[in-house]
Amino acid sequence: MGDEKLLTVGELAGKLGVTVRTLQYYDREGLLRPSETSEGGRRLYSQKDMVSLHQILALKHLGFSLSEIKSMRVSLSTPQEVAAALEKQHGLVTAQIEQLKNVLAAIGILRDEVLRINDVDFEKYADIIMLLQQGNGNYWIWKLLDDTLAGHIKDRFFKRPDVGMKLFNTYKTLVEQAVALKNKNEPPDSDSGFALAEKWWDMVMEFTGGDMSLVPNLMAFNDDKSNWDEDMAAKQKAIDDYIGQILTHYFERKALLIPGLGG
Repeated sequence: MGDEKLLTVGELAGKLGVTVRTLQYYDREGLLRPSETSEGGRRLYSQKDMVSLHQILALKHLGFSLSEIKSMRVSLSTPQEVAAALEKQHGLVTAQIEQLKNVLAAIGILRDEVLRINDVDFEKYADIIMLLQQGNGNYWIWKLLDDTLAGHIKDRFFKRPDVGMKLFNTYKTLVEQAVALKNKNEPPDSDSGFALAEKWWDMVMEFTGGDMSLVPNLMAFNDDKSNWDEDMAAKQKAIDDYIGQILTHYFERKALLIPGLGG
């Protein structure tokens, strides 16, 4: 090793804040072997070994197992290899930071929802956590659902969150269309109103699965918007009457179009 200063196992352990026993274990596992051994059998580590140990500890801190770290280790013989190893660590740390940011945001969201629920309801807490893990930004709805609607959504959509998200996105799209028609003063009995009402009712049928007994629960959910998302509450309030009118005309026209249902 030439004139390079070598470190004893105790010195290396002290510099990077690990125990001697840890370094001995890494040696036995072939994860970090000393560069030299003295005539008396003492383990001696080089500066390169210190860099390797730093790499191991960083990956361990990120949650990787020692067997995973062993397979991830790369040669540190050239500046390019050292830089590549550090770049890989940089990417892993960045990913963990983003994950921790998401966890922190989820904790804050859950805390706020717990206070809004204003009751100890661990089943609702668990459901909100699941929605957050799915990346579902509509968790605010959950605290407002009665047991019937909550049970229906669990049975129908929790195992297929993509279907539930698609349906909610349909709802948001139809709300925007209703706002636009109302702002244009489009008559509720117009063809455009009929087309929107048809899509709206199809959405309701898809959500309920044809179970009409859920409609009163949906209406009750819509009646009290005090804890809704502010933007959605404002838009839905603005179109409630208009939606009622276009649905009324829709059902009247459908009755005329379906044999046996006319007057």
